[in-house]
Amino acid sequence: MSAKPLMTAGRQPTARRLLLVLAALLTALLAGAAPAAAHAALIRTDPGEGSVVPSAPSRVLLTFSEGVLLSADSLRVLDPSGKEVQQGGAEHASGATDTATVRLRPGVGNGTYTVAWKAVSADTHPVSGAWTFSVGAPSKTSAAVPRQDVGGGPAGVLYGIGRYVAYGGFALLVGSCVFLAVCWPRGVRLRAMRRLAVGGWAAMAVSTLALLLLRGPYVNGTGLGGMFDLGAVRSAIETKPGAALLSRLLLLAAAAVFLSVLFGAASSRAAASGPPDERSPESSAGRRNLAIGLGVGGAAVAIGLAATWSLAEHASVGIQPGLAMPLDVLHLLSMAVWLGGLAALLTALYRAAGIERQAVRRFSRIAFGCVCLLAATGGYQAWRQVGSWDALVATWYGQLLIAKVALVAVVIGAAYVSRRWTGRLADQDLPEEEPEPVPATATSADPARAAQLARQHAALATARVRKRRDADPGRTGLRRSVLAEAAVAVVVLAVSTVLSGTEPGRAVEQAAAAAAAPGAVPVSGGPVFAAIPYDTGGPNGKGIASVHLDPARTGDNELHLIITDPAGNPVDVPEVDLSLTLRSKNIGPLPVKLSHAGTGAWTAISVQLPMPGQWQLSLTVRTSDIDEVTETKNVAIG
Repeated sequence: MSAKPLMTAGRQPTARRLLLVLAALLTALLAGAAPAAAHAALIRTDPGEGSVVPSAPSRVLLTFSEGVLLSADSLRVLDPSGKEVQQGGAEHASGATDTATVRLRPGVGNGTYTVAWKAVSADTHPVSGAWTFSVGAPSKTSAAVPRQDVGGGPAGVLYGIGRYVAYGGFALLVGSCVFLAVCWPRGVRLRAMRRLAVGGWAAMAVSTLALLLLRGPYVNGTGLGGMFDLGAVRSAIETKPGAALLSRLLLLAAAAVFLSVLFGAASSRAAASGPPDERSPESSAGRRNLAIGLGVGGAAVAIGLAATWSLAEHASVGIQPGLAMPLDVLHLLSMAVWLGGLAALLTALYRAAGIERQAVRRFSRIAFGCVCLLAATGGYQAWRQVGSWDALVATWYGQLLIAKVALVAVVIGAAYVSRRWTGRLADQDLPEEEPEPVPATATSADPARAAQLARQHAALATARVRKRRDADPGRTGLRRSVLAEAAVAVVVLAVSTVLSGTEPGRAVEQAAAAAAAPGAVPVSGGPVFAAIPYDTGGPNGKGIASVHLDPARTGDNELHLIITDPAGNPVDVPEVDLSLTLRSKNIGPLPVKLSHAGTGAWTAISVQLPMPGQWQLSLTVRTSDIDEVTETKNVAIG
């Protein structure tokens, strides 16, 4: 009679904790589902944006800040009446992957022409935009450019969720298998542990298939009805990201074989187990060879799965890709072994009757090694992707990276507490999760009565095991600290997912530098990063104002302003004002209400821009009562 209150009281706090973890998961999913920022910026066009050429060109040429992937309809040129005048499909000019060109039909007349373009950055993220040029003289145009919501809309939201689930499934699959194979082989026989590994595999399989179907709508900005367009799926498979997703599905088939052999071997060992002196040398050698085969095969599959991300995303572009890709694979594997193993340990502590202290210590040592690898590889990737201290605080990528580092520090702190509780564990020989067999005295000639007695016996046996397990205060404290680790780890994984879909700080700065070059066009249809030097003429009057406007489109925008001294250190000034003016339409100046957010930092959450065009950004900085200067910078709002 006393067992039931004990079990009920134990389940209530556990349920509350699991609800907290679920709430953190939902919050992370919503954060990770935001559309990805543009990674390739249009920096130059021929003819130039807004230019007037005396005669019709033979082709249109676009140059980007990095390599892009093109499709046949990546470039559309519309005459003043809205009729398409391009000839053939888009292609790279002279094989240069950072260009896109398309030929124009002969006999193109005078007037204003609209160029609508879309492409996929080399790190898989789609970009799009539109611009105009005129032949002979500008004219009115009725060309209606269709909305190209590439990377956004419902397809973008679902694609972001799918990427999060894929990362989570990878961590569960790899981490739980390493935990069971290396730290706690006895746990393979438990149903809860097998379900965890299979759940990770299923999450990866479903999310990867969904990503492959969503790739077309995500890249082309079409509705979700395009998910089942076989032509779009075939076109997606022919690209680098599509091929990576297809390879992931094939590797998951191999992972399914690995899981079946791993679980089957565990069942065979349990069925054929006997006293050590009765086991033949042949069976021991066979088990050793099987373990080696499983280790080599599992490692190959895990490395292949990690490579499907590294070969198609941030690590494959930018500086030092030959070094970045293998280090990124190592980073992903370390993340999976640590976070997935953490989930496996949490499952064992809550669902299994008991886990040996030695198994927990073994995982603790492995987790420490993974954290060291994560710090080393993550530090290199941060240097490679951020590029400068200014970009670390002035770009969305840098701010997310700071948040990730802070969250990882919290997880490491919780892990330290868990390590202390591990040393207090009572090393008891606890029975397995399955109940003991029904004694002969509990049997009955009536099958229904016998089944009832069996259920009662199983419930009592489970209650006795849990009571004995929960009597260890070290085990209770360990469960709580590991639960805290897992809850924060869920958010870390969400931030990592958003990071992989955010434009790196180095790319933002390079795009800004390229846009400032002679003959360049301002970045449109995506975030704008502008570095504005100023000199008020007085003491400490020199510095740099870094402005980040996102998404730099009509409607609601967010603006971040960072002021630094010549050495790059954030500094406060007595007064700073900012306004935007669209001179071509006599709009403005529109003042921007800035809020002080920290040393040298100001933000404006809602900057309303009524229409697209070439806006002039005016920045006034006052460093003393009499020293003041106003600087201007043109930015394109798409």
